[in-house]
Amino acid sequence: MSTLLIVDDEKNLLKLYQREFLEDGYEVLTASSGTEALQKLRLRAIDLIIMDIRMSGLDGLETLKQIMESPSNPPIILNSAYSYFKDDFLSWAAKAYVVKSSDVSELKAKTREVLETAATARNH
Repeated sequence: MSTLLIVDDEKNLLKLYQREFLEDGYEVLTASSGTEALQKLRLRAIDLIIMDIRMSGLDGLETLKQIMESPSNPPIILNSAYSYFKDDFLSWAAKAYVVKSSDVSELKAKTREVLETAATARNH
């Protein structure tokens, strides 16, 4: 079972994503800020992070930069309502970029894809 960390400061979306991924059999941790995400990453092994970009305090891109410098450095899917962040060079470090939607099918498909790619890379 893969462990996901979902990071978003919108409480309703966080609950929706948590429920959807739990139903698909993932272990799901949540964080409502970049700072909280970094704390959880230090305490637990995380297989994949799904993270919003525009958050108060430590935003998603700064959090991404700090995660890339961490020893575990799990793959990250950026999940934002703003597609213009795709042009930010730092966002290119993420394994995927999904525009937010209440329809989570694209996010779920991208999650499976990134986890499969990461598993294949570990086995080679």
